[in-house]
Amino acid sequence: MGENKYALGVDYGTKSGRALLMNVRTGEEVAEAVLEYPHGVIDERLPDSEVTLDIDWALQHPADHLEVLRVCVPKVLKDSGVAAQDVIGIGIDFTSCSMLPVDRDNTPLCFLPEYRENPHAYMKLWKHHAAQPEADEINRIGREMGEPFLDFYGGKLSAEWMLAKSLQIADEAPEIYDAADLFMEAGDFMVATLTGKRTWSNYSAGFKTAWNKRLGFPSKAFFKRLNPRVENLIEDKFQPDNICPVGSRAGLLNAEWAGCLGLCEGTPVAVAIADAPASMPTVGAVEAGLLMIIMGTSSCHMVLSESEQKVPGICGVVEDALIPGYFGYEAGQPATGDLLDWFVSNCVPEDYERQARERGINIHTLLTEKAQALRPGESGLIALDWLNGNRTKLIDSDLTGLILGLTLLTKPEEIYRALIEATAFGTKIIVDNFEKNGVPIREIRACGGIARKNEMMMQIYADVTGREIKVSTSKQSSACGAAMYGAVAAGSALGGYDSIQQASRALCKLSPKGYHPNPENSRVYERIFAEYQLLHDYFGTGVNDVMKRMKALRQQQRDRA
Repeated sequence: MGENKYALGVDYGTKSGRALLMNVRTGEEVAEAVLEYPHGVIDERLPDSEVTLDIDWALQHPADHLEVLRVCVPKVLKDSGVAAQDVIGIGIDFTSCSMLPVDRDNTPLCFLPEYRENPHAYMKLWKHHAAQPEADEINRIGREMGEPFLDFYGGKLSAEWMLAKSLQIADEAPEIYDAADLFMEAGDFMVATLTGKRTWSNYSAGFKTAWNKRLGFPSKAFFKRLNPRVENLIEDKFQPDNICPVGSRAGLLNAEWAGCLGLCEGTPVAVAIADAPASMPTVGAVEAGLLMIIMGTSSCHMVLSESEQKVPGICGVVEDALIPGYFGYEAGQPATGDLLDWFVSNCVPEDYERQARERGINIHTLLTEKAQALRPGESGLIALDWLNGNRTKLIDSDLTGLILGLTLLTKPEEIYRALIEATAFGTKIIVDNFEKNGVPIREIRACGGIARKNEMMMQIYADVTGREIKVSTSKQSSACGAAMYGAVAAGSALGGYDSIQQASRALCKLSPKGYHPNPENSRVYERIFAEYQLLHDYFGTGVNDVMKRMKALRQQQRDRA
């Protein structure tokens, strides 16, 4: 048995999964392995099937996530040379809300022959927005009945969350609803797979299923009015008596998976957490007033407070579900990296692609270089970053994007910068909304590939928000955080830590370089943000619903095809 001890973090993102092995004394990330999901994001047709999907669907195949374990965990053990007995704990994080119907044996229904061609039998990924009609009904009926749960979720529940997705299954596929023993958050499914024990993370119960530590779940009368079939939704399809706090031990690695992964049977496994909050200990955001932004395909914004405030338009406030001992607040933007990827995939001329190839750089780097030469406001462009809807504070997946100010002289780098600025303005909306409603923010901590790699973007965020931004040096902040939770599941008796705060203080790493607001740029961005706010309210609050009318027309015309 070696002197050093290690924790394993398994991180499931939107497009790939990874395993990371971390030294629990030094924080060194000693080995990492990544697997692109073989089935990817399923948004057009089911695998090996003629069944096509409507717009706003986004599914995944859970076989991909099991394959991540089989491939990545043995690889990090082999590459690192770390002995199985020196791995003291396992943490799992998963992009959320990703919901999966399973049978009594914890088998995903899409694995069963009779359901393989039913889209509702697959995992509904976080960006599955086809449950928007159900979300609208949840919010309408909740308001009519005066249900108190809405006050803790900004006044609306999202189409991305468990209740809307569950109701969609009940409405559109009652056979799947009846066949499912449980609707599980994907992270909880992975933990149950490894341990043979079902637990329900208080993160997914609280942030994604409207559970409150004091008040419980929405009432049965509310569910009955939504659809009589779901009157007993919580009791029948979830596990309300087994809600476990993040930062606790879910169970122990079972013999089957220990043999498959090359680990020791009985290794502690942490309660699952989502990928975004897993990054909070990585950036040291384990106390009140530090806003953590994880910037990837989307952006999630999380902050802690010592008090519970009802903040309009947020994704939720839940006690103990981000960091134990605090009220955790969550907000978000559903397109950041995805927004920029859309642009480079669809709107960049061949001449720019050629320039990037000749210089041996990727197209994002080229566009960033060109955009960095522009002054704030120089392009005359302003954009709304809603190409994947709006999560905060409008909570409306039917909103769409906008670019204003285009001329025949507009260049690609000007649009690219305007899209980046739009995401920064969206973040400022979130920051201002928190502060206005009693949740102070004194500093921003950022992580994720964009935060580490794109200095221009981070400077724009500092200039727009008017706050210093510190960036994590971890290449895989969520996996690193998951590993920290694995070390906490082990506890100090096994060489780990007794709290996530203790682990964070010992292991978090921030770049010595921070981003400070440039006063001159900030003054210009104040003017542009005022215009962004006008457009935000005009198109987003019902003054002009042209985006929704055009989206409805698109669906009508596609239905005629």
